[in-house]
Order: sequence, then C-alpha cells, then structure tokens
Amino acid sequence: MRNNYRNYMRLQHRFPFLPPDATVVSRHIAVSRHDAHLTFYNASGPIYRCQEDDQSALRIAAAVLTDPDLDLAKAHEVAEVLGCHRTRVFEYRRRFRDGGVEAVGVQRRGPRGPHKLKGEALLEVQKLLDGGASNRRVAEVRGVTEGTIRAAIKQGRLVANKHAKRRSRSEGGSSTPRERNDVDIGCEGGVAVKRTPERAMARLGKLGEAAPEFTAAESVACGGVLVALPALLEQGLVEVGEAVYSGLRNGFFGLRSILLTFAFMALLRIKSIEGLSGHAPGEFGVILGLDRAPEMRTARRKLQELAERALAGEFSQRFTRRWAEDRPEVLGYLYVDGHVRPYHGRRHRLPKTHVQRRRLCMPATTDYWVNDAEAQPLLFVTAPANEGLLAMLDGEVLPRARELIGAERRFTVIFDREGWSPARFKKWRERGIDVLTYRKGKYEDWPPQCFSEVRTKIAGNEVTYLLGERSVLVSNTLWMREVRRLCPDGHQTSVMTTRQDIAMLEVARRMFSRWKQENFFRYMRHEFALDHLPTHAVEAADPGRLVPNPAIKEKESELQRLRSEFARLEREYGKRALENPERQRSTMRGFKVANAQLTQKMRLLTTRIIQLETEARALPRRVRIDEILDEKQVVRLERERKVFLDTIKMVAYRAETQLANLVGPLLPYREDEARSFIRKVFELPADVVPDRDRNRLVIRLHSMANPRSNRAVAQLCSVLNELCTRFPATRYTLRFEPPVSQE
Repeated sequence: MRNNYRNYMRLQHRFPFLPPDATVVSRHIAVSRHDAHLTFYNASGPIYRCQEDDQSALRIAAAVLTDPDLDLAKAHEVAEVLGCHRTRVFEYRRRFRDGGVEAVGVQRRGPRGPHKLKGEALLEVQKLLDGGASNRRVAEVRGVTEGTIRAAIKQGRLVANKHAKRRSRSEGGSSTPRERNDVDIGCEGGVAVKRTPERAMARLGKLGEAAPEFTAAESVACGGVLVALPALLEQGLVEVGEAVYSGLRNGFFGLRSILLTFAFMALLRIKSIEGLSGHAPGEFGVILGLDRAPEMRTARRKLQELAERALAGEFSQRFTRRWAEDRPEVLGYLYVDGHVRPYHGRRHRLPKTHVQRRRLCMPATTDYWVNDAEAQPLLFVTAPANEGLLAMLDGEVLPRARELIGAERRFTVIFDREGWSPARFKKWRERGIDVLTYRKGKYEDWPPQCFSEVRTKIAGNEVTYLLGERSVLVSNTLWMREVRRLCPDGHQTSVMTTRQDIAMLEVARRMFSRWKQENFFRYMRHEFALDHLPTHAVEAADPGRLVPNPAIKEKESELQRLRSEFARLEREYGKRALENPERQRSTMRGFKVANAQLTQKMRLLTTRIIQLETEARALPRRVRIDEILDEKQVVRLERERKVFLDTIKMVAYRAETQLANLVGPLLPYREDEARSFIRKVFELPADVVPDRDRNRLVIRLHSMANPRSNRAVAQLCSVLNELCTRFPATRYTLRFEPPVSQE
C-alpha cells in the first residue's frame, strides 16, 4: 500500500493532472476506468485507450506495456489490471513480438464442425482405412494429425479398420497396457528393464544420466500427472535443483529424473519410498521418459547421496528467494506457526514436546512454518530441542524474513497466543515489524453496545462479524490496538496488534485467516505425508544444550509421594478424632497419647518434606545435556533428507495450488472442489505420443466422469498449451489434448 501511494505521488508530481480515480499500476503507468473504457497514463498524459470488453485491444496493451525495452510495467502488474494470469501476459507479448497485431487478435468463435475431414476427403480416408492402412499412415497421406483420424473414428464419421491396430504395432504404433505389461515382465534384467546397453554403461560409470526417450503408449496409468509438469518447472524444480546440486554421480538415474520422481510421487500421494513397490514401474517410467521408475533401494541410495552433500538448506532457501522475488506483494503479512512431527521409535532418546492433536507429551521435532499472505508455504525452520514459538521468532524466523523482504519494508507477522510478549513486540516494532495475535490471559468482557455489525465476503461467502476496538496499554510504554469479536454464544475473541493504519475489519479478517495455515498443515499431513520420517538415522546434537534438571524431577516425584502419604495420614487422624469415644478419652491429651504412633509418622513426614523442598530449591533448574547423557546419546534426527523431501512436497503443493486456481472458476464450489478435481486429473490414464515431426509430446487425457469435468479439463489444457513447456532434456514441447466430446 505504501509503495502504491509513493508511486501515485511520484506520478502526480510529474503529471499534476492525473485523474483522481486513477489506479497506479507501476511507477511509470496508471490506469483509470470510465464509461466502459480503460485509459492508461504516463507522466506525459494518456497514452492508450480502449473499451473494457475489447479483448484484442487489451492483449495489445498487455504486450506493449510489458515490453522489456520500454520498461513501463511488470507482467504481474498488468495481469492484475486485466484480470488474467501473468503467464497469459507473457504469451501475448511473445505473440506480438513474433506475429504483430494479428497474432494477438481474438479469433471468432462459433460452432465447430469437421473442417479437415468432410465430403470427398472423408470418403478417401475411409477407402484408405478399408484398404488396411493404419491411422498413422492415413494421417501422413492426408496431411493431418493422427488425432484427427482418431477423433473422427470416435465421433462415428469413420469406421476403423480391424486390422489397423495390429498393423500399427509392426509400424511402431502405440502400445497397449497389456502389451507393455507382457514386455515388462519378460525382461531378463528385471521388471521393465529394457534399456540394457545404457544400464551397462551406467554400471561402468560411463553414463552421466539416461536421456528421456518416448515411444507411443496408450492408456498410461496416472499419465495425467504430466499436467503438473509445467507448474513444477515454473516453480523451478529442475532449474533450482541443478543450480544447487549440479548433478549426481554417473548412473542411469540422474538428478533430473530423481527430482521428477519425488515430485510426481508427492502429487500421486505415494507417501514413502516404500510406496513405489505398489505402482507398476514400467508405467511410471513412461511418465519419466525412461524404461522404468527407480526401485526402492535406488531411490534411497540417490537420496542418501544428496544428503551427504549437506545442501538441503540452500536448496530450500533458493526456492524461498525465488517465490519472494516473483510475488513480493504477498510478503506484507506472514503467518507463523509450529508443526510437531512425532517420533515413534525407541532406539533414540529425543526431546519431548506436547503434541496437541494427541494431547500427549512425546518425543518429537518441531518445525516452524512461514506462510505468505495467501497462506502459501514460504519457508520452514526446524527448532533445536523443540524451542518455543517466541524464541524461534526472535532467533530464527524474523531475521530470515527480514533478509528476505528487505531492510526498509515493514511487514506484519501473525501467530497465536503462544508468542505473546509485550516486551518483544515493542522491540520488533522499532525494527519495522508489526504483530497480529490473540490476547493472552484473562480479560473482562466489553458491554454489548461496544460492538457493531460488519459485513464482508471471504472466499466468495458472505460473513457477518460483531466487532469493537479500543487502545490498550499492555506495558509501561507500549500501547496496542485491541479488536474484539462478539460470537453468537457470547464469547469475546480478543485480537491484539501494533498496526494502527488498517481498518478494524482487516485486522479481524487477517487474524481469522490464520486457520488457512492450520488447514494447510492438516492437508499436508493427510495428502503429502508431512509427518513421515524418510529415515531413522540420527546426527550429533549440541552437547552444551541446557535441559531441565532431572534431579529436580526425581525430588518432585518423591515429594508428591510423601505429600500423598501425609494427606492420607491426616485423613486417618481426622477420622479417629471424629469417632473418638469421649467416655474413654475425654481430653485432647488422652487422644494424643492414644494416637502417638500416628502423630510420630506425620511429624517424620513433615520433616522429610521440608528437607526435600530445601534440596530441590538448591539445585539448578537447567543443566547441560552432556552431564546427563553420554555424548553418543546426545543426538537428533538427521535433517538433510527431511529438509530435501519437505521442500519437494512444498514445491508440489504450490504447483497443485497453481493448477487448482486455474480450474477453480470453472467449478461450482471452488474452494471445496478444485483440489480434489486436480487430484482426479493426476490419476487419469493418458496416451503419451511423441510427434517427432513437430517436436511435440502429445498427452491425450482420458475422459472423466461427466461432461462438466471434461470441459474444465479442456480449459486447463488450453491454458497449459499456451505456456509451450518443454519436457526437461528433450526437444519436445508438451501438448495436452483433452477428452474428445461425444456431444
């Protein structure tokens, strides 16, 4: 907001007649909407005007304004004005550069019919098919694609030759799942081991990495996961991996194939390396462009090789910097929360912490995740010995966030009441960091008249809040703003912030949106197996770490036992006093004499309790862990493999989110249906057909359950095809073909 205001004032200074309703796009460009027209301004005045519904003119504007030579605006800035994705702006710019104005024009849409195969052409094609020619041969003769022939057959305009399928096999046509299965189980080197010469070279160390090779294959299981490849590559999966690790030791499976394997495993919900054994290796290999997927021990060995380089931290940070540079506008609000990963093993002694979802204190490691303003994962930090949220904020999270965002920009961190500390809030505010959190402790309720009704929309749903606000002195010198929500049951939820420049509704909306991060943790645990431990290996931990003194715990346990015994004796003493027959012991002295033995036990217990309390107070509360355990026992779970795989899962989640955002508007229940829809697309069978003449890898998706879903898939394929994504290490451009409609 502050940057937009600065840009607006800069434009006003250079051009004092900027319309009052103008919106700043960049520091060089502003835009205004009036009478169904868009007008773009720079310092010299209006430079471009068009109607809001003129798609061709808007595409030209997007191409010209984002031209790198002019440097007027960034792609994401213009995309926000036009209401489209930034990848569309890149595509308009490329088309304009290659083909001029006509290339970016909107083509007239209308009812489509057969435009290549009709009339005499259709009859000639049918004669060729009846003569025994394969679909591929007919397509070559007529100068059309094989997909055109297949579509005409599915539509009933052509009748397929019953011998064409067998003939196409001899000509190198598509293989069926049964044919691939028969070949895979008959391989002498193992299931689906077909590229024997390359594997022999790899065994001798003379092959750096097997290159992807594709042959036509029908109905490849889970071939729909290739839909995610453009998003994975845009997130930088292969680019960042090669920049950090460079490569692996010579072998058949290299860095590129391993990165894609782990990413596809995450998207297909294969939750562990052991889960690879439940999927046909040959079918997975078709997706990778190899003969088969790596087997379990190969995947473990490659993961171990990556861990030995100790570069997982740099691997994760590269992605964080990439995402921050790509979308700096979502870094104004950062959600911070801890996620506890329990350890169920018995071999090692690990620090314990409270696992809230199980309501137990058990061995575990704690990761503190930072999500951006849209609740997308940005980075995570593993706490040493399960340090608390406040200590991790001050020592790890906020310094890394400041380095990421920049020294001058203010930002707001949002967390729960575990991080409550007015003294830290004051220090952070002086460093340009605001806080938004729940109030900790007891507080008196406000009168109902302090609240007013506020309406807003969240995720397309109408929401009504009863809100009120005050300024509260939380320490001697720190005033904070308190915003409360009155719930229907009468409970008042208190939200505290050091921000004074945002509306009351915005404070409540941002704080209550923290549940998006909670939902992110739950989704990652169930869908991406975030709690799975890739290894039970350990590494040395800091032997000087201070831990609670176990001697104090022993004395407190003994004290608890003695106090329980003393309380039991007290009850017995009182019972005897109540039931005392006065005619036998009419005085207190007589009662004490009769119960002298019980009194003596109570006095001895009192003396022992006082002695133990004195000894416990004299002991230090915390001691070094190497004073308690042998140095070999001071360990923690290995972090390299965990950080590497968690980063892969984070990349896969963001790629899935990107695809869900594309299909969301096409579905009736966007928030609830988009992700499940994308998961179903990943599981679709698909035909994988290389088109060597056009350097394309055609992915023909099979049909989903209903026409509405097929239409959404068609729209998704249309967007992905505009990206012109190349399969890594090949010359093939990915071409996605949706299911052919039968309507």
